[in-house]
Amino acid sequence: MTETVESRPPSALVGAGDQPQLFLGGQWVDPHSAETLEVFSPATGERVGSVPLADETDVDTAVTRARAAFDSGIWSATPPAERAAVLNRAADLINERSADITNLVSAEMGATPTDVATLQQLPATGVLQGYAAAATEFPWEEKRIGLFGETLVTREAVGVVGAIIAWNVPLFLLCNKFGPALAAGCSIVLKPAPETPLNANLLAQIFVEAGVPEGVISVVPGGPETGKALVEHPDVDKITFTGSTAAGRAIAARCGENLKRCSLELGGKSAAIVLDDIDLESNIHMLVFSAGLINAGQACVAQTRVLVPRSRHDEIVAAMVETAKSFTPGLPTAEGTMLGPIITAKQRDKVEGYVAKGKAEGATAVLEGTRPDGLDNGFYVTPTIFTGVTNDMTIAREEIFGPVISVIAYDTVDEAIRIANDSDYGLAGSIWTADVARGVEIAKQIRTGTLGINWYAIDPASPFGGYKSSGIGRENGREGLESYLEHKSILMPMGYTSEA
Repeated sequence: MTETVESRPPSALVGAGDQPQLFLGGQWVDPHSAETLEVFSPATGERVGSVPLADETDVDTAVTRARAAFDSGIWSATPPAERAAVLNRAADLINERSADITNLVSAEMGATPTDVATLQQLPATGVLQGYAAAATEFPWEEKRIGLFGETLVTREAVGVVGAIIAWNVPLFLLCNKFGPALAAGCSIVLKPAPETPLNANLLAQIFVEAGVPEGVISVVPGGPETGKALVEHPDVDKITFTGSTAAGRAIAARCGENLKRCSLELGGKSAAIVLDDIDLESNIHMLVFSAGLINAGQACVAQTRVLVPRSRHDEIVAAMVETAKSFTPGLPTAEGTMLGPIITAKQRDKVEGYVAKGKAEGATAVLEGTRPDGLDNGFYVTPTIFTGVTNDMTIAREEIFGPVISVIAYDTVDEAIRIANDSDYGLAGSIWTADVARGVEIAKQIRTGTLGINWYAIDPASPFGGYKSSGIGRENGREGLESYLEHKSILMPMGYTSEA
């Protein structure tokens, strides 16, 4: 493997276009693999660029550099306050280069610039700042008095982290992996989704410019085989994965066999419980958006099961349909676009297959999605809203990852709670009511990791993650940082007491 000798100024960020090299350990390196990943816009079908497809040898190079950097202490021994300052600087640089980052992310995954800004950049910089605060405030050492006297409890970085992320919100997901790993003092090797690898190179450079030392960060674009090489590498101490439940199960199995730590943020089939006192006029737009139209429905936290009281069923459904119709599909850069494309033709076909399945199982499509005219080169489908859905139907059980909403009627709140909990998943949810205290009491009875009252969002300072098949572990806040740490107990001699 031959490394480049070209010197690039910090501002010369490589993003869109054909990138012939890999970003390994903070340097541009010629790949071992001869294969490339071609990137196409889901909005137009146009080619956006390409990157090398990292093979097992490339992954080994990245992990070897990450291990050497970690063992050297160049980052792991850096005081937490200094690591926090680097994360804050990275957040500032992302904001400074917002236009370039937004254009690149939009080109890769089809989101509108507004959605990139609000659904990705804002929470991305928020989690970096949140982890910086957590690292500064965290009790890295504490003294405990127990049966045998005094023990010093320390927290240390877990080591080399392998991070694998999905394509649906790549800017946010990257920062939500880099943030805790770097705050903890770990080295990190990131495998972005094959659909959206370009922005990962750009962002990795920003972190290096912010002050992350050489060797600590690498990006290894690729598909399942690249991910497998990363998961199974013996010098990777922890795997953090965001993606499908099926892939998460396979990763957890391999980590279990190798006694490798892992955290998994997986799928969802969340419920929005609409109570009979909802103020429709004030809440209908946010309800429909968070239920199934956020990011064209391509969100693990989408509350695609909308549970409505039978007494107000028709009124609520009518308002949902009219609101969904107002989500105009179009090119990400077109004025007025509110609904972007599905990521690939294959995924759009899958979404349409679920719509057909819902109709075949007896649900009624009061609004049925179509491929909009004039957007034939992209992978678009308009919203579908089903009524007459029962919780045993396929569309109520499986994650669709598209703009499809299932309305389920209930008679009592206890019944709504039972329906909401009757799922293999437990990632998100929401309660819609004029009585916030009542909403909180209902939320406490839902077996899911995060909920919102009259809206939904992921808060950077609070734990995010799922119950059941929605994952293992938590991200964000102190809990997110903790999962990248080892705990060490140092028992003092009998009778020893340190000075206060």
